[in-house]
Amino acid sequence: MSYLAQIRELIAQIPTTLVDFSQPRETLRAPTQASTNFITNREQGDWAERLIIKAINETSRDFIAVKYGKSDDIIAGEPGWDRFYQSYQEELDKIGKRPDLLIFRKSAFNEDWGINISNIPHESSYEYVRKAVAGIEVRSSAFLMDRYEEAMQKRTQKFSQKAIQLRDVLLSDFEDVMQHTKRTKFIDILRGINPLNLDAIDFRCPTWSSSQRLVEAKELFKELKHAISEVQKRDYLSITPKAEDLKIVHKWIETFDVPYYYFQVFFDKIYGISFKQILSIIADSEKEDVIFSVESDVKNQNKTTIKINSKAGTLLATKINEPLHKSVRRELERGRLLFYVTFDGGSACIDLGAFINLLEI
Repeated sequence: MSYLAQIRELIAQIPTTLVDFSQPRETLRAPTQASTNFITNREQGDWAERLIIKAINETSRDFIAVKYGKSDDIIAGEPGWDRFYQSYQEELDKIGKRPDLLIFRKSAFNEDWGINISNIPHESSYEYVRKAVAGIEVRSSAFLMDRYEEAMQKRTQKFSQKAIQLRDVLLSDFEDVMQHTKRTKFIDILRGINPLNLDAIDFRCPTWSSSQRLVEAKELFKELKHAISEVQKRDYLSITPKAEDLKIVHKWIETFDVPYYYFQVFFDKIYGISFKQILSIIADSEKEDVIFSVESDVKNQNKTTIKINSKAGTLLATKINEPLHKSVRRELERGRLLFYVTFDGGSACIDLGAFINLLEI
């Protein structure tokens, strides 16, 4: 079965409640003002792209990475921004979302165009792009994965212990006041709580206030619910495509018939996952809240966001030398100042075997 046929088959299995590929993508309004966080995140993303390009091109004898995704230093609020944004939206509708990088066999590499074709019109680069063996969307995260996992393990252990202790206190010290007909359900709830099901327990806290002991019990229930909610928080770092983005990635694949991948760059590790695997994961409802979760992400304008455990992907690098960073002052047209961070240098040791196996090349 061809790559396109596999993608189409998987898309047919995606529930429309998650992503409805039959509907056109949502039209977005152009942002009117850039923020310091936005520019710093973009700078970090640009650094992650350079990191991947350098790692691949210094390691591989047979393949070469080329910058391909839209690249422009203009930001919301500057002259020409509206025109740039509108042009980008038109391109998304016409060819889909360009991956940040393309991977070519060196035998197909166009030396005249070099390793940055981001500003070449898609009409001119169409046939060349189709020769790529892979497109890579690079995502960056300002985390050290090992430190994060250590902290999450401690958090889960701490609040699990606290939840069990609160359960025991409520049953030993307050069971008598819960023997009333309207309150016995809380005894059943408490008896049903154990270390193995904390991630699935939910209940409404009582609103008791007619005696001091009932008030004390109510407050303990609030503490218990808080402890359980901490245990239930997502405890993994994720590869995070917005649901709407899956449509424009699919559009690009249909346009060029080139396999698409996501690379997640942390400051100590790099993971990769194929678009095909992403579709396979989210098509399986048994994997929700196990390998992936669906959230409305405040950092992504409350868009429906799919968060896939990075470890569901392939570990591509376990050693990253961090970049240098510095503060930059940027003055906008009306005298507004933005201060943000830029990144320079750094390196990653790509596991070439893992890279080749993931891309199936």
